[in-house]
Amino acid sequence: MKQLSLDNLRTFVSVIELGGYAKAGEFVGRSQPAISLQIKKLESQLERKLFTKVGQRHLPSADGNWLYPKAKELLELNDNIFKSLILAPLSGRLRLGIPNEFASTLLPGLIGEFSKRYPDVSLEVTSSLSRDLLHPSQRDHFDLILALVNPSEDTKGEVVLEDEVVWVGDATRPFVGDSIPLVLAPDGCMYRSRVIEELKQQTFAWKITYTNADLGGLVAAIQQGLGITALARSSLPPNLAPLNHPKLPKLGRVNICLFNQDTQHPVISKTLAEFITSRLKDSA
Repeated sequence: MKQLSLDNLRTFVSVIELGGYAKAGEFVGRSQPAISLQIKKLESQLERKLFTKVGQRHLPSADGNWLYPKAKELLELNDNIFKSLILAPLSGRLRLGIPNEFASTLLPGLIGEFSKRYPDVSLEVTSSLSRDLLHPSQRDHFDLILALVNPSEDTKGEVVLEDEVVWVGDATRPFVGDSIPLVLAPDGCMYRSRVIEELKQQTFAWKITYTNADLGGLVAAIQQGLGITALARSSLPPNLAPLNHPKLPKLGRVNICLFNQDTQHPVISKTLAEFITSRLKDSA
């Protein structure tokens, strides 16, 4: 028997209510390609076209309009079941450590959804380099840590997703020039190390034109034409695009891991970990 993905239905409803893929992506914390993929999966499963594109807008088709109220009913029923069966509301403070790039892409929509469902939980979020989050002197400051780990490294964390590391740039600015301009995070960033390691094995010239620990700063620099960078595909901001060019070597893969620390609120920590795991796997 076929089963519909509630997460895909939730995205479908968001696209209709917010008027398009881009705004829905901003709301749920996913890239526009990830939103498009979810809609395509739903359309393939139902064997119906749910949207038609008019200019830059995605408008619901007749089948989409038919599905919309039924999807709302299913989502409301799902949410009410969970609310009814939770014996006691989750409450307390949870300290989350998360890489900078995921703090800008994954976190906003996820935290909004989590806080709506568990309003008595206070989330204290710190974003930093994965290396710093996992440093022995810092790990005790968190209840739950999301971090990037090289596949070759041993880890005590749960591997949530093995993701591709991709070159990222502004699709409106073609990659040209004899030297590869790089916009990177500071020393200690896994992406920076991976990029430099791979480029050193090539014969093409390259240079670091800009350094910033904040993803927003990197995005602004890229949009100003200062260069390109590298990110895990699942953390790609909606206003940037993956790049393919003969001068750009493959960057391999990275493990996205969750580290569940000893915590006074194991149920909250487990619940948030499940939220993060679901969102990452859906964006892959």
